[in-house]
Amino acid sequence: MAYILNIETSSTVCSVSVAKNGELLTLKEINNGFTHAENLHVFIEEILTESSLNINQLNAIAISKGPGSYTGLRIGVSAAKGFAFGLNIPLIALNTLQIMTFGALAFFGDEEVIYCPMIDARRMEVYTSIYNHKLEQLTKTEALIVDEKSIIQFDAYDKIYFFGDGMPKCKTLLKEIKNAHFIENILPSAKNMSLLSFNKFKENQFEDIAYFEPFYLKDFLILSKK
Repeated sequence: MAYILNIETSSTVCSVSVAKNGELLTLKEINNGFTHAENLHVFIEEILTESSLNINQLNAIAISKGPGSYTGLRIGVSAAKGFAFGLNIPLIALNTLQIMTFGALAFFGDEEVIYCPMIDARRMEVYTSIYNHKLEQLTKTEALIVDEKSIIQFDAYDKIYFFGDGMPKCKTLLKEIKNAHFIENILPSAKNMSLLSFNKFKENQFEDIAYFEPFYLKDFLILSKK
């Protein structure tokens, strides 16, 4: 039996869940801007209480590692590493884009379509990758500037679904792709981490707690005031 605490803070959504053997027990989340610092530990305490669990009963901590918000990832990963180290239990890391795609699979199941999650990376840039219906990653995770040239690559697929908080700003351009489809309101959520983290737990796919860092994908830049 495995109880896993799942933490997702890569976007404006602060989301935590507890799962038992890959099945969701309790979820707590809010999408109210970057309020992770004040909400994360409160949510964790609340879902453990609602699940009738003591923190020492947890068997692993799972974190959404990115790509995503620099600040959000730092907060989530710091908390996850702290719990894993303090409790002497494994740390599991999941790609945020894969977590989003798992949520999209609920709409189509085993239908052989292609999924393209998009996370807003400011201006016309998104963090993205391509997945198939088996949740296999077909292209590397990248920071893509969406323009007339870069979207040509998506024409290779018979049917491709775009989603995520980076999708709306690109929708006008993406509509030029003949087989483009869109799924609204799919954001990173800890509810979609339960089975993914349990599968990694069973396979002993753990991170080195001391050296693990978020998957920022690109450098964090601090701009000077003009």
